[in-house]
Amino acid sequence: MRRSKKLPLTDMIDFAQFGFDVWSVMGLRMAKFAIGGPAAAVEAQRMISEKTAAAMEAQFTMGLALAKGSTHQAAGRKAYAGYRRRVRSNRRRLIGV
Repeated sequence: MRRSKKLPLTDMIDFAQFGFDVWSVMGLRMAKFAIGGPAAAVEAQRMISEKTAAAMEAQFTMGLALAKGSTHQAAGRKAYAGYRRRVRSNRRRLIGV
């Protein structure tokens, strides 16, 4: 039976920050959708196109990393980094920072 490895503290903090950022982006977008208007329609279109682009980027990044001989954990971390970057920039944009 395989033992699960514990994540280092820095990974746990990073995942917690990612979760907070995702939660923030979802809440800010839902508020924008509730207000409605042209800004909500633009945000909805932006959200859909960003999700599509993020999924394709993650798939390409993982495939390339695996083709170069990386482990599946390393490939997953590279794909996760792209999602993390996009979510963080969306949070900043939606807050207006």
